[in-house]
Amino acid sequence: MRIAPFLFLTPYALLFAVFWAWPIAYSLYLSFLNTRVYPWRLEVGVNWGRLLQDPFFWTALKNTLFILLVQVPLMLALALLALALNSALLRAKGFFRFAFFAPVVVGAVAYSAVFRLLFNTEFGAVNALLRTLGHPGYDWLYAPGPAMAVIIIALTWRWTGYNAIILLAGLQSIPKELYEAAALDGAGPWQRFWHVTLPGIRPVLLFALILSIIGTLQLFTEPFLITGGGPGNATMTLGVYLYQQGFRSFNFGYASAIAYTVALLAALFSFLQMRLWRER
Repeated sequence: MRIAPFLFLTPYALLFAVFWAWPIAYSLYLSFLNTRVYPWRLEVGVNWGRLLQDPFFWTALKNTLFILLVQVPLMLALALLALALNSALLRAKGFFRFAFFAPVVVGAVAYSAVFRLLFNTEFGAVNALLRTLGHPGYDWLYAPGPAMAVIIIALTWRWTGYNAIILLAGLQSIPKELYEAAALDGAGPWQRFWHVTLPGIRPVLLFALILSIIGTLQLFTEPFLITGGGPGNATMTLGVYLYQQGFRSFNFGYASAIAYTVALLAALFSFLQMRLWRER
């Protein structure tokens, strides 16, 4: 009888080993291979050493960190609108919660195409609105600053509702008695938010923050589909650069080194956040 649970787990364990564990281990091995020659040969420092000297890698890293430092705090701040979705004064809560979450349901290709149309320089709706206000508009997709702004706006539009729903779940887990006790002690709305709400959603907020950091470090879809990483690599992220090295240049060894760098950065940021936000 003791072997029965392991027998039930065997199919999953096999799938896990073949489609998850083995690719991860093999990609680590690839990161030490020189795949620009045939046959591939083991050269321990060829890929990892190149990372330190590759200006395109550092450009991609800088762009990724910029999005991380600007977009993630903005998105989580807007996600705190979940407070309104949890308010007893709000009517039709189900409708507003769905409307807030709906962008996540939209396919990445579809919404990226819509953003390319909205921010088109010549006939996009955004520039058309700016022209009616007397502004000539921006070259959104082909100027470095505006292109980065489009990526940040697109990410914020799509993922704010997702994080809001996560925070809403945390808000609903806070006992109402705590708010009643705080009100009886004379605490105002801001004090209740600061001393009851924030501590109550702290674990959930940390979870949303770590997910957002990991997702940003892996960011590929929006820069690739909306701006193509341009103009002039202005929106090229680590995910886009990894794709270019692996599936355009077929330099799988260097792409694997980039992938493991992303994984190490994600682990480092997650560890730092857990240390900073840990319960004291």
